[in-house]
Amino acid sequence: MKSREKKISIVVPVFNEEGSIAKLHQEIKITFKNNNLDGEIIFVDDGSSDRTVEEFKKLSPIKIVIFRKNFGQTAAMDAGIKSATGEIIVTMDGDGQNDPADIPQLLDKLDEGFDVVSGWRKNRKDPWSKKFLSRGADKLRRYLINDQINDSGCSLKVYKKECFEDVDLYGEMHRFIPAILKIQGFKIGEAVVNHRPRISGNTKYNYKRLFKGFLDAISVWFWGKFSARPLHLFGGLGFFSGIVGIIILIWMAIDRIFFGIPLESRIWPMIGIFMILIGIQLFISGLLADISIKTYHQSRNETHYKIKERIENS
Repeated sequence: MKSREKKISIVVPVFNEEGSIAKLHQEIKITFKNNNLDGEIIFVDDGSSDRTVEEFKKLSPIKIVIFRKNFGQTAAMDAGIKSATGEIIVTMDGDGQNDPADIPQLLDKLDEGFDVVSGWRKNRKDPWSKKFLSRGADKLRRYLINDQINDSGCSLKVYKKECFEDVDLYGEMHRFIPAILKIQGFKIGEAVVNHRPRISGNTKYNYKRLFKGFLDAISVWFWGKFSARPLHLFGGLGFFSGIVGIIILIWMAIDRIFFGIPLESRIWPMIGIFMILIGIQLFISGLLADISIKTYHQSRNETHYKIKERIENS
């Protein structure tokens, strides 16, 4: 069955966008009607302080999830995804800059064998300051995480529902979903989409989100590289630190024994001992992290790998 023939859940996180949601909702309905799509529209209010919720209640059909306070776009997206009942999940921003008319082409791209198709805002309609911050974040993401897409920050994405069976989003993780899914073995695709100027409201993107995104990028990098083997990271660093410490102490011993150089006024013996102690500490941390990771997977009754398909011939 093609993606267009499946039930589709549109998930839209919103924060203080009273001026754009009615138009966006209408555009989604038109896209559904013109392309014979079946599904649901889910708006998640992320603690808006304007009349966003009141505007929601005027719309139909619609499913509304309302947060008690502002928890962030990632939390809103996670709540919307968990509320979705469709076989295909489409996420998009609530500011009206993503064009719902692009959804059918993303669905068609999904049918080429992908599990996720991300929109690429090749011709962005954002202010210079937002483009500057976004490009900086993109370069950092490319350095730490190679998810092989050009525009991870684009919220317009199409997913198969099974992508989120074992995924919980937090922090600013919504922009790293393709990277997280790629780590789990899902196939990621990309398609150029239309990007429109903001017609109402204000952007929520600033340097604070850039900093939070940096920390989350490190978390994703660590999870991708060492989630199944943290001892390799901490143990490796501990081994290196310990070797450096031993070399320093051997050097000091040679100076003292063969050249008679007094060590009382030299700091190197202390540095050598310190490096060895740090190495032991890192190695122990690696062992504890290894135990924690195994406990985590066992408690969730999951493995660190994902099986795409099981085939049994008889």
